[in-house]
Amino acid sequence: MSQIRILIAVILFSTIYSNIHAGSLKGSVRFDGKPPKKKKLRMDADPVCGSAHSGPVFSESFKVNSNGDLAECLVWLRNVEYSGGVPKEPVVIDQKGCIYIPHVFAMQAGQELLIKNSDPTLHNIHSMPKVNKEFNFAMPKVVKEKKSTFEKSEDPFYIKCDVHPWMKSWALVSDHPYFAITDTNGSYLIDNIPAGTYEVVCWQEKFKKNPLTATVTIGDQAVTKDFTFSRPKKK
Repeated sequence: MSQIRILIAVILFSTIYSNIHAGSLKGSVRFDGKPPKKKKLRMDADPVCGSAHSGPVFSESFKVNSNGDLAECLVWLRNVEYSGGVPKEPVVIDQKGCIYIPHVFAMQAGQELLIKNSDPTLHNIHSMPKVNKEFNFAMPKVVKEKKSTFEKSEDPFYIKCDVHPWMKSWALVSDHPYFAITDTNGSYLIDNIPAGTYEVVCWQEKFKKNPLTATVTIGDQAVTKDFTFSRPKKK
C-alpha cells in the first residue's frame, strides 16, 4: 500500500507542479528572400463570386508583409500530455465572397466545426484529411449552416470547394490547446504550457512538405523562439 501511496503522491505532485509552473512560448515567423509574385484569382466562372469584391482577389497561400513577416503560419507543440476537456464553443469557418474565412485555422480533436455559407450561391465543402473521416457535402444558397467534427489529431490538411476550385482552407487538429496562428506581423503566442521539454513545429502552406522544428524547454518564464523560412536553393 505504501508504494501505491507514493506513486499517487508523485503523480499529484507532478500535476500540481506542471499547473503552477506553466509558461508561455512566443516568437515571430519570417521569410528570408524575395517573396513570390501575388497570384490573382479568376472568379469569372460564377458571377456571384466576382460581384462580391470591389477589386482583384489574390491567392492566400503566402501572406508576407514588407518586413518579411509571415501571417497565417501554424505553430504547435508535439507530444503534450493534456487531460483537459474540449472547448464547448465551436470553431467557425465561413464561405464569404467565394473564399474561406479563415484561410488557416486550428482546433482540438472532438471540437465542433461550424461551417457557414454567407454567399447567395452553391458551395460544396470537401475535407481532405488522411487520418480523420472525410466529409463532402453541398451547401446551396438556402443552407446557411452545417456542423461537423474531427475526432483525431492530425497535421494540417486542406478543405476545398468542388464548385469553386480556387477555394481552399487549411486545418490543424490537435489533441491539446497548445497551438497558435501567426498574425499579420508574423507574431504568435502560446500560453499556459505545462513545464517540460517539447518539440515545436512551425508550418506554412508553401513549405508544407518541409515544416520547421525546434526543441524548447518551458518553465515559469516566457520562452522566445523565432522561425525563418527561406526559398530553397537551386541545385
